[in-house]
Amino acid sequence: MEKGILYIVATPIGNLEDITLRAIRTLGEVQLIAAEDTRRTKILLDSYGINTPITSLHDHNELKKSSQLVAKLNEGTNIAYVSDAGTPGISDPGYIFVKQAIAESIRVVPVPGPVAAVAALNASGLPMDSFVFFAFLPSRRGKRRQLLESIKEETKTLVFYESPNRLLDTIEDVSQILGDRQISISRELTKMYEETMRGSVSEVRESLQGKKIKGEITLVIAGAVRDNTGCTTEEIRVKIQEARKDPDSSTRDIVDALSEELDMPRKEIYKQVINFINEIDNTETS
Repeated sequence: MEKGILYIVATPIGNLEDITLRAIRTLGEVQLIAAEDTRRTKILLDSYGINTPITSLHDHNELKKSSQLVAKLNEGTNIAYVSDAGTPGISDPGYIFVKQAIAESIRVVPVPGPVAAVAALNASGLPMDSFVFFAFLPSRRGKRRQLLESIKEETKTLVFYESPNRLLDTIEDVSQILGDRQISISRELTKMYEETMRGSVSEVRESLQGKKIKGEITLVIAGAVRDNTGCTTEEIRVKIQEARKDPDSSTRDIVDALSEELDMPRKEIYKQVINFINEIDNTETS
């Protein structure tokens, strides 16, 4: 018996018109649709007159249900999997299902379409040639700050999903750990109240003060910037901290030494040294 095909079908993240013609055809031709949220998927199917039977596959039943669906695929049933919205497996269930299907030598066919992370990146105004996607930031502040600390030297554009309830706390952590970088915050992408805010961390934080933040959030953050020496600002900070360990070194000595070591204009390195020293001193006395 010929095995069925598993189609991984991307669906709209808000605007129902964003579905592709191929997705509509595939959802109508398969024998079964597995959906993260059957009620939401039913709305989409009704909009396009699709009557294919639906079954649920979500975070809480993915392991058990995937085995059952793979059995159907082995029997020749063609199945499409759709997540709540967007592309399955991107911060959504789907990975276990796909992995089990591949292990059974079942053909897996992607039907590409919307991804909130990519849509937000498109609208951010930040570099798109190289980026890193981290899905949702940890909800606990300690874990969140730990993650931000681990990526502060990353020069690629950073993309995250975030809860509107945690957004201001996250921006504060970004400010303290990554600095006053350029960021973009997109919410309710493709929907009626779609909005994208751009600017430095401090500018966006000020704009959000006192506002009721609603909707799904995608946060895009500029990567660490390397100067003409190849050093990031954090690496220069470390050099300054090391130089300050010598009690006999004055600020002028540190500036002279770093200016020579990094082959940077003295005026430029002086500004960075003063900024870092003030920041470090304020942290130590707070």
